[in-house]
Amino acid sequence: MYAMLSTIETDRLSQGDSVNLSVAFPLRRYIEEGAAEAMLGGRRHAITMRGTACMALSLLDTYGAAPYDSYPAEGVNYDALARGVNAMARRSQSLSHLRRQVGDMLDSRMGALPQRVYMLHAQYSFGEFARSVYAQDYQALTSFTHHPFGRRVVLELPDNHRRDSFLNVPLDTLMHAIDRALDQGYAVCWEGDISEPGFSFSRGVATLPHSPRYDQQLRQRWFERRQTTDDHCMCIIGRAHDRQGHPYYIAKNSWGTDNPFGGMMYISRDYIRMKTIAIVINNETCHIRL
Repeated sequence: MYAMLSTIETDRLSQGDSVNLSVAFPLRRYIEEGAAEAMLGGRRHAITMRGTACMALSLLDTYGAAPYDSYPAEGVNYDALARGVNAMARRSQSLSHLRRQVGDMLDSRMGALPQRVYMLHAQYSFGEFARSVYAQDYQALTSFTHHPFGRRVVLELPDNHRRDSFLNVPLDTLMHAIDRALDQGYAVCWEGDISEPGFSFSRGVATLPHSPRYDQQLRQRWFERRQTTDDHCMCIIGRAHDRQGHPYYIAKNSWGTDNPFGGMMYISRDYIRMKTIAIVINNETCHIRL
């Protein structure tokens, strides 16, 4: 959620605009939505706060958005909220009663939702505000060979609860899309694996051992063996090189600022090639030729 909203905010900055989006608003809507499924679907449909970058876009499409100042909800433990709602859902025998209970609890923990939101002296509904800053102009890409290239596919990910789809493209096309977006001043929402020993937030780097074998086939093998997993999302904002000339991508993380780069991560190009599950980029930069 944080990475996708950060990507939208960064893209607005590149267009000469500035917006600070509320993370709490879509997360509240997600919990409210999940309460009914948790009650009617049982434990198999319990709310989890894990999801894909596309989930954030889906929530914006469905419920709209709010500026941070309209709904800040600081210091919320969303995992604890989800556990509380799941417990309510297991006990409840009335959907309308559950919705009232959940609404009261979320109001208590997060604050009541405003009826309208305001920005720069203008008044918006949640949907109007979302369209003013987002306008459904993003494309999700992935690259795996067990699906045909050139088609939208539903990735088999544990966190893809909403069965979001991704355009499946060859690996080199995916990398070119990242570079093209950055060259044009847009950010890239990155979703991928952070379980490798070379991923270290404390050092601010993510690397793989050097190898000439980092290709589509090895990438697929790692995914099928679950050596590449869907762990985390970050917002890629630029590129850099180390002293030896090795290329890196610069990413904003959501884990605070306590590393040598103020919370930024330097991710090697090989790491991006092999450990990316999916990316989300602005449609203005996405001219895919298959």
